[in-house]
Amino acid sequence: MKRNGSRNCLNRRSRFGSRERDWLREDVKRGCVYLYGADTTTATTTTTTSSSSSSSSSSSDLHLVLCTVETPASEICAGERRESLYLQLHGDLVRRLEPTERPLQIVYDYLSRLGFDDPVRIQEEATNPDLGCMIRFYGEKPCHMDHLDRILLSGIYNVRKGKTQLHKWAERLVVLCGTCLIVSSVKDCQTGKMHILPLVGGKIEEVKRRQYSLAFSSAGAQAQTYHVSFETLAEYQRWQRQASKVVSQRISTVDLSCYSLEEVPEHLFYSQDITYLNLRHNFMQLERPGGLDTLYKFSQLKGLNLSHNKLGLFPILLCEISTLTELNLSCNGFHDLPSQIGNLLNLQTLCLDGNFLTTLPEELGNLQQLSSLGISFNNFSQIPEVYEKLTMLDRVVMAGNCLEVLNLGVLNRMNHIKHVDLRMNHLKTMVIENLEGNKHVTHVDLRDNRLTDLDLSSLCSLEQLHCGRNQLRELTLSGFSLRTLYASSNRLTSVNVYPVPSLLTSLDLSRNLLECVPDWACEAKKIEVLDVSYNLLTEVPVRILSSLSLRKLMLGHNHVQNLPTLVEHIPLEVLDLQHNALTRLPDTLFSKALNKLNKLEQLEELNLSGNKLKTIPTTIANCKRLHTLVAHSNNISIFPEILQLPQIQFVDLSCNDLTEILIPEALPATLQDLDLTGNTNLVLEHKTLDIFSHITTLKIDQKPLPTTDSTVTSTFWSHGLAEMAGQRNKLCVSALAMDSFAEGVGAVYGMFDGDRNEELPRLLQCTMADVLLEEVQQSTNDTVFMANTFLVSHRKLGMAGQKLGSSALLCYIRPDTADPASSFSLTVANVGTCQAVLCRGGKPVPLSKVFSLEQDPEEAQRVKDQKAIITEDNKVNGVTCCTRMLGCTYLYPWILPKPHISSTPLTIQDELLILGNKALWEHLSYTEAVNAVRHVQDPLAAAKKLCTLAQSYGCQDNVGAMVVYLNIGEEGCTCEMNGLTLPGPVGFASTTTIKDAPKPATPSSSSGIASEFSSEISTSEVSSEVGSTASDEHNAGGLDTALLPRPERRCSLHPTPTFGLFQRQPSCATFSSNQSDNGLDSDDDQPVEGVITNGSKVEVEVDIHCCRGRDLENSPPLVESSPTPCSEEHARGSCFGIRRQNSVNSGILLPMSKDRMELQKSPSTSCLYGKKLSNGSIVPLEDSLNLIEVATEVPKRKTGYFAAPTQMEPEDQFVVPRDLEEEVKEQMKQHQDSRLEPEPHEEDRTEPPEEFDTAL
Repeated sequence: MKRNGSRNCLNRRSRFGSRERDWLREDVKRGCVYLYGADTTTATTTTTTSSSSSSSSSSSDLHLVLCTVETPASEICAGERRESLYLQLHGDLVRRLEPTERPLQIVYDYLSRLGFDDPVRIQEEATNPDLGCMIRFYGEKPCHMDHLDRILLSGIYNVRKGKTQLHKWAERLVVLCGTCLIVSSVKDCQTGKMHILPLVGGKIEEVKRRQYSLAFSSAGAQAQTYHVSFETLAEYQRWQRQASKVVSQRISTVDLSCYSLEEVPEHLFYSQDITYLNLRHNFMQLERPGGLDTLYKFSQLKGLNLSHNKLGLFPILLCEISTLTELNLSCNGFHDLPSQIGNLLNLQTLCLDGNFLTTLPEELGNLQQLSSLGISFNNFSQIPEVYEKLTMLDRVVMAGNCLEVLNLGVLNRMNHIKHVDLRMNHLKTMVIENLEGNKHVTHVDLRDNRLTDLDLSSLCSLEQLHCGRNQLRELTLSGFSLRTLYASSNRLTSVNVYPVPSLLTSLDLSRNLLECVPDWACEAKKIEVLDVSYNLLTEVPVRILSSLSLRKLMLGHNHVQNLPTLVEHIPLEVLDLQHNALTRLPDTLFSKALNKLNKLEQLEELNLSGNKLKTIPTTIANCKRLHTLVAHSNNISIFPEILQLPQIQFVDLSCNDLTEILIPEALPATLQDLDLTGNTNLVLEHKTLDIFSHITTLKIDQKPLPTTDSTVTSTFWSHGLAEMAGQRNKLCVSALAMDSFAEGVGAVYGMFDGDRNEELPRLLQCTMADVLLEEVQQSTNDTVFMANTFLVSHRKLGMAGQKLGSSALLCYIRPDTADPASSFSLTVANVGTCQAVLCRGGKPVPLSKVFSLEQDPEEAQRVKDQKAIITEDNKVNGVTCCTRMLGCTYLYPWILPKPHISSTPLTIQDELLILGNKALWEHLSYTEAVNAVRHVQDPLAAAKKLCTLAQSYGCQDNVGAMVVYLNIGEEGCTCEMNGLTLPGPVGFASTTTIKDAPKPATPSSSSGIASEFSSEISTSEVSSEVGSTASDEHNAGGLDTALLPRPERRCSLHPTPTFGLFQRQPSCATFSSNQSDNGLDSDDDQPVEGVITNGSKVEVEVDIHCCRGRDLENSPPLVESSPTPCSEEHARGSCFGIRRQNSVNSGILLPMSKDRMELQKSPSTSCLYGKKLSNGSIVPLEDSLNLIEVATEVPKRKTGYFAAPTQMEPEDQFVVPRDLEEEVKEQMKQHQDSRLEPEPHEEDRTEPPEEFDTAL
C-alpha cells in the first residue's frame, strides 16, 4: 500500500509498509480500521483535514483505512463511496453507524475498556486483523439468508389463480410472510399491487397433474386458491414444510429477535392477524418508514417485546396500541416514562428492568389490570407510591436498585403485596413507622445487602425469608407462619424467633458465628432440614437428635467433641458430622431403640470425615438403608462392618490407619466405589483384590517404585497435576505446566476451567505460554506483561471465545530483579474462579482474587451499574456467576478479561504452591489444603490427594489441582559460613554455564578452584549485559569487584547487604574439551599466560571490569595467544572484560586500560602473578575446597545457574602465605583508594561521566 499516488488494497495477508508504520508512529491518535465488504476495492488514507481515495481493479473482502480518532464515519464513507458504515460486535448484531460517530475512537475505547492502558499498545492492537472476531466494520450491511428463513420465503415462480384451469400460468413474485401468501406482479411489486392470501386455518395440497406444484387455499366460505409451480424438488419441499407450519397456526407469533433490524419488514404489515411480535435485541428506530411509530398498524397486537434495543426515549406512539396486554421494554436506557402510558388500559404485564428510572408516573396507576410490574436494576431509591394504586399487583420486584432504608410502613399500606424482592440493593437500616403488624407479606428476599440487624417480627404472616450474604449480627422474626429461613453467610450470634415456628420445615444458618443451636429450632415439630455447618458449635442438643421430623442434619465444620446418646428411633436420612473434634461415637448410636426399631433405621448417608475417630461402632450394620459412608481423614484402624449392608454403594475410608479388611463371603452387589488410599499400613492380598474386582471404582495406593542409591539432583521446583471428571461425562479443566520456561530461567503453571465447555481450556492450554513468552520479551514490568498476556489470549480465542468462556489462572516464576533480598519472584494473574495459594512457613497465603458476584461486591456493583440483569441464582444474564473471564465476548462490557495480578518474592520459607479450580476451593479451605499436602513428598500424590478430598466432601463436578513444590531453600545454598569471600553487589554472584557439562565428580582433598559459584542470578540485570566464554547458548558473567577482606560467603538465597560500593569479583568459564583453544594439548609444558590447564578441561580466569563504552568500542582486537609466557608486568597490569554484544560475539575478551588497573609492585604480588593468574584474585586454599564441596551438591541446571565444577591439579593450587596476607590486603586497599580518585588522561578530561557497560 502506498500513501502517495495509487493506493492498493490490503487483503488478510498483507502487512503495513514502512511508510504506513512511520506515519502511525508519529501520533498515537492515528490508526487504521479494517473494512469488510464484498465489493470493497480500495484502501484509503483519511485524516481530519483531507481525504482521498482511488480505486483499483482488484477486489477484496477486507481492506485497510488509515485514519485518526477524529475521523467521522461520514468522511470514511465519502472516501469509500459508501452510504453508511456498519459495526458488528462479537459476531452478533450489526448496527449502522451515525455519520458523526468515529470508528477508530470506538475501537480505542473498546480496547481501553478491555484492559489495555498503554496508548501505544492500544494503537498496535487496533492494527491486528484478529480483532475482527470482537469488533468489525462493514462497508455494507451483511445479510444472512438463514435468518430470512424464519421470517419469509420468496421467489419468482409460475402462478395460476383459482381452482379451475380458466386462468393461465404467469410469472409472479411469491412471498410467504408471517401467516400470509403474497402474490404480486414482478414489475409492479414495488407499487403495492399485490394479492394477499391468509393461510391460517387453510390448507396446502399437492398438485398431482403438475410436477413440483402446490395449491395454497385460505379458510372460509369464499376461500381463494393459488397454484405455485416450483423449479426444483428442494424448493418444493422447503415451501411445503414452511407453509404447513403456518397453516397449522391458530395464534400468530412472529419472532424477529436478534436480526440487527432498524425497522419492521414491510411485508409484515400485510399479516393482519399478528398477535405477538418479538423484536428483542435489535436496533429499532423511531422515525423511519417501518420504525416503531408504525407499530400501531397491527390492530390485533397483544404482546410486544422491544427489550435490548437501546432506544433511549420511550416511543410514545406505542401508547396508542390499546390491545396490548404484555409489553417488555427492559434494557433500553430510559430515564423516565411518559404520562401517556396510562392509556394502555388492557396492559397486564409491564417489564422495565435494566433502565435508569428513578420515578414512575402517577398515570401508571390507571392500569388496574396490571398484575406484573418489573423495575429491577434501575435507580430507584425508594418503593414508588404508585404501587398503592396498582391493587392487582402482588409482588414488589426491585432487585438491583439503590434502596438504603427498608421502610416497613410503606409495605403496611400495600395490603395487596405478598412478595417483596429487594435483592442486591444498598439496604443498611430498617424503619418501623408504627407497631401495627403486617398480615399480608409472606415472602421477603433481602440477599446481598448491607444489613447488620434485622427485626421482622411485625411481619406475622411471613413464610419465607432469604437474608443471606449480609452482615447480620442479630435476627428477630415472627414464628407464626414461618416455613423456611435462609440466613447463611452472615455474622449471626443470635437468632430469635417467637413463637416457636410450628410450620418450619427448612432452616439454613450455616457460615455464621453461632455457638449453640437456638432453642426454638429444637422445639420445631416439623423441621426436616437443619444446616448449621461452619459455625462455632461445641455440642449437639439432645432434642435435635430426638426430632421425629428431621430428615437432614448438617453439623460439619464445627467444634463438636461428642454426640448425645439416642433413646428413640428418629427418621434421620442424612447426617453430616465432618470436620469436628469427635474422638468416638456412642456405642448405642446405631443400636435398637425401645420400640425394637433401629435408632437410625432410615439413615442413608453418613459423613464422619476430618475427625479423630479410631473406630466406628459395629452396630452400624443395623443401618440397612445406608448407601454412602464417608469417613476419610480419621484414625480408624479397624475396618467397619459395612460390607454386609445390602444397599451400600460408596465407601470412603481413605487417609486412615487401616491394617486389614475383614471381608464377608459375598460382597453386596450394589457396591460401586471403595476408596482405601492413604492407609500406609494396609496391605491387600491378591485374594482380596480378586474379591474386589467387580467394584466399578477401587482406589488403593500404588506400590512405590524401587529407588536407587544414585544421587538425585535437587531442583528449584517440581509439580504434580491431578484432574478428575467427577460425575460428568467430560473434563472441562485443563492445566499448563512448564518447569523450564524462557530458556530455562523460569517456570510457568496455569489452570483453566471452562465450566461446561472443554474447547476453551484446551485452547488456552496450548497458546497462553507462547503469548506470555512474547509479552515478557516486550516488557519487564510484571503487571504489564501479565495483563497483556491475558488480553491477547482473549483475542486469540477468536470465534470460539464469542459464546464460550473460561476461568484462567497463570503463575510465572522468574529471577527477581526488583528485590535484591530474593532470588525468585512469583507473579500470579487470574480471572474467574481459579485460585492459587502459596504455603509460606506452613501458613496459606492467597494470591488470587475470585471474580464472582457473590464474593466480590465491587465487581457486582460494576455489573449492576452497567445494567446487566442478574438472575436469582446470581448469574450475569443467567449465564455465569463470574464477572471476569477469557471469552464470552458477547457479554461485554459486563464480562471483562482484565486479570487480577499479584507479585511476591519467594523466600526459603515458601514450601509449595497450590493451583485449583472452583470446585476444589468450594470444598477445601486454604488451611486444610495446605495441611493436607505439605508433608507429602511426591507432588503428584499431593495433587491427587487434594482432588480426592474434594470428592470426599461431596464434589461431583470437574476438579483439578496442581501442586508445585518449591525448593528455594538451603538445598540450593552455596554460602560459606566460615572464611573469606568476595561479595558482589546486592548479593549477586558470578555464574558459570557449561553446555553439555559432565557430571561432577567427587572432589579430592587436594582439588581447588579460584572462583565463586552462585545458586541464582538475575538474568535481566547481569546476563543481558555480560557474556560468558563457556557457551554460545547460555551467557552469564560476574561483576567486577575490588578485592576486600570479607565475612562469610553469601549466595542469592542469603544475599549480603548493599554497601553502596561497586566491587569486583572473578569469573571462571570452563570449556569441556580434550584440546585447548590455543592448540596445546593437556600435556604441554608451556601454557598461555592466564590459561590454566588441568587435564581434559581448560579454565579461563577473567576479570570483568567497569569501563567506558567508548573505550570498549575503540579497543583493538585480541591478539592470538602464543605459548610464550607473558611478562610479570603484563600479567599485573592487563586484564580482560567480557562484553555481550549479540548472540554471536557474546564471549569477546577485550583488554582494558593498563594504567587504570595497575597495582603497586611488591614481592607478594609478583609471587601471586607468577602462578599464571592474570586477574589478581586472592583466594585461600581452604575457601576453594569448601566451595567445591558445596558446588557439587547444588542443582546442576540447564538454565545458566550452575555448571559442573572442575578439579584442579595439585600443582595448580594457589596459596597466599599467612605472613603475606596483611600486606596483600593493604595493597588491595590502596588499589581501591586509587580507583576511587583516578587521574584521568588528558584526552579524557573533557569527557562526560563514565558509562559502564556491565550491569549494576
